[in-house]
Amino acid sequence: MRIKTGIIAAFLILLLGGCTLNQDQSQPQAWLKRGTKVTLPAPSLKTPLHHQQLLTATVDGKQQSLLVMLDADGEKITLAALSPVGIRLFKVTYDAGGIHTEQSLALPQLPPAEQVLADIMLSYWPISDWQAQLPEGWQLTDQDNKRILTDAKSQTISEIHYQNSQGQREPVAIIQHHFGYQITIQNVDAPS
Repeated sequence: MRIKTGIIAAFLILLLGGCTLNQDQSQPQAWLKRGTKVTLPAPSLKTPLHHQQLLTATVDGKQQSLLVMLDADGEKITLAALSPVGIRLFKVTYDAGGIHTEQSLALPQLPPAEQVLADIMLSYWPISDWQAQLPEGWQLTDQDNKRILTDAKSQTISEIHYQNSQGQREPVAIIQHHFGYQITIQNVDAPS
């Protein structure tokens, strides 16, 4: 599995259209770096999130954008992605029963839903929820308008950049150093 190009491939491949695939996973895990997986924190969040966002992924100098709707109501997370012309591409729900995915294509090179959710949860979930899940020696820390994930050797694995918007700290970029991709996030609605 090549996660480095997986994000951009997902954006490109999803735009082609196709059949429906449903899959469920009850113990969601995601890669932090090659050889290191982590179980995702619980989907519960004290402050609900409701955003429409334009995500632009950059891998090896190539960019692709998707419109996503993110809804975290305190008990579950729902992420739905639309093509640039408004066609629903996939929907991912993470609740107490695990991760449930509906996507428009059944393609093995598509990055797993857990990877997308891990980036979102690293951005929004409290550090305390993550620290208990991280491998020994790993750290997730906030430094000014940045959140940094480091491994046991103190190497930066990923960083999330934030800006303050209407009194809320909102992620604007995710840089995954180990897998070599960057996602910029633009809210296209007012946070609620």
